[in-house]
Amino acid sequence: MVDTSTPTDISSLAPLRDIIRTHELRAEKKLGQNFLLDLNLTDKIARAAGDLTDCTAIEIGPGPGGLTRSLVTSNAKHVIAIEFDPRAIKALQSLKEVAGERLTLIEGDALNIDLTSLCEGPRAIVANLPYNIATPLLVGWLKQLHEDPNTYRSMTLMFQKEVVQRITADENTKAYGRLGILSQWLCRTSLSFDVPASAFTPPPKVTSSIGHFKPYTLEQADKPNFKTMEKLTAQAFGQRRKMIRSSMKDYIQYFEELGLNPESRAETLSVKDFINLAKLINKA
Repeated sequence: MVDTSTPTDISSLAPLRDIIRTHELRAEKKLGQNFLLDLNLTDKIARAAGDLTDCTAIEIGPGPGGLTRSLVTSNAKHVIAIEFDPRAIKALQSLKEVAGERLTLIEGDALNIDLTSLCEGPRAIVANLPYNIATPLLVGWLKQLHEDPNTYRSMTLMFQKEVVQRITADENTKAYGRLGILSQWLCRTSLSFDVPASAFTPPPKVTSSIGHFKPYTLEQADKPNFKTMEKLTAQAFGQRRKMIRSSMKDYIQYFEELGLNPESRAETLSVKDFINLAKLINKA
């Protein structure tokens, strides 16, 4: 049994910079690695996830374990950290020894792992995502939430700031597009706070942000097919400067049925408009 009575005491652990030096854990650009070493900041990320008392917190790409330390010292019931880099798995062993059964380390590619197979719910994803796989990971988790809104209680994820701006954007804005529509269709989304480039080792060239996702509980009858929404939004924003009658000409009859102006552009359509369009397409 996992002991959930008290958070893990990590006071005996070496500083993260020493862990990196000992294990020669240089951040690899090809793996999208940028390490967060400020535990005050990683604690803030863990707090942004909310109450994890009865949740398993799942982290992707822990690296040397800054956020992992914050999660095992939080009130999370259990922590699972998935890491692709075998160097990082070795670097995390001292934390594993201290955390014991509260922490499970898994070496593998998160893109190929069904997180629901790792533990029973409730689950919350809390992660500083590797930038190079962040979007496909998010879309995969949204697909799971489409099937079952209880798959994840919440997702607290770090992306490049511009990605979080796209995820949370309103219609009629430049940032509004496919990723925001898919996210806002299934979750209440918000930007929790920004993380400056200087907080990372090595510092990236962009500011990062924490995005928070709280899944909606939707009746299945209110859900169009996920593939339909993907296809519809991809076509709509593949040529976003064109009018709907040109970029989405295959669906003109549905626009007319919903009373939407085919002379407008895709960015003027609300999330609800896309949902209604997808429903009509599914019925056809």
